[in-house]
Amino acid sequence: MKLKLTLLCYSLGVLLSFGCSDSSEYDIQNEDIEIIDEQEEEETEEESGEETNNETSNGSTLKILSLGDSYTIGQSVCQTCRFPEQLKDSLKRRVESTSNIQLNIIARTGWTTSNLKNAIATQNPENDYNLVTLLIGVNNEFQNRPFSIYETEFPELVNTAIQKARGDKNKVIVVSIPDYAYTPFGNGNTIISQRLNRYNGFARDYCSDNNISYVFITDITREGLDKPELVASDGLHPSALAYTRFVDRILPVALRKL
Repeated sequence: MKLKLTLLCYSLGVLLSFGCSDSSEYDIQNEDIEIIDEQEEEETEEESGEETNNETSNGSTLKILSLGDSYTIGQSVCQTCRFPEQLKDSLKRRVESTSNIQLNIIARTGWTTSNLKNAIATQNPENDYNLVTLLIGVNNEFQNRPFSIYETEFPELVNTAIQKARGDKNKVIVVSIPDYAYTPFGNGNTIISQRLNRYNGFARDYCSDNNISYVFITDITREGLDKPELVASDGLHPSALAYTRFVDRILPVALRKL
């Protein structure tokens, strides 16, 4: 289902290695906050940890897999400040039937979709996760990779995420790419925002067409120049506070899936 709340937004940070590329046909505009949650509609550093008992109905362990780049690993914030850790802690307080939550992060600063695909193939995590998050693409844009690579590899990564979530697409959440134009590093560069609009638009449409939950957080990062507390000390990535706001949007979707 789509829940849309219109917000004026200025944004914030991104990721790791950056560069310039061609302006896309997507203009900067006030994007809707968009959460596509098909499950609800149908109803009315690299860090590892594996376990054996995965059912959540008997007070057992809940397994979460987070796939991505610097925005997932939490570049320039503390380990417990990154959004997957904050999401895990929030779920711990709310999912009473779960005695333990195990988080596995496959992410690294600078990774493109190709890097993430290769890392997943190398690490080969099990296909028994209760929830999988995916946030990827900023380095494709920053490194000026052909957009066609993202068009091919993003759907492949979504399908991999579904596989890791026991083959259940209702256990997958795609998170939009933050906009680093609204950081001291990006310095309000509108070309960055235009290019990222193209990436996020493709991901949003793919998720909508394939009934995959999609959580839009880009507008939060577009407040970064007006609200410096949303930018980490490196002047580029989101701060712990920004990640808290990401989780405010991701958490309700995750709870419905568990």
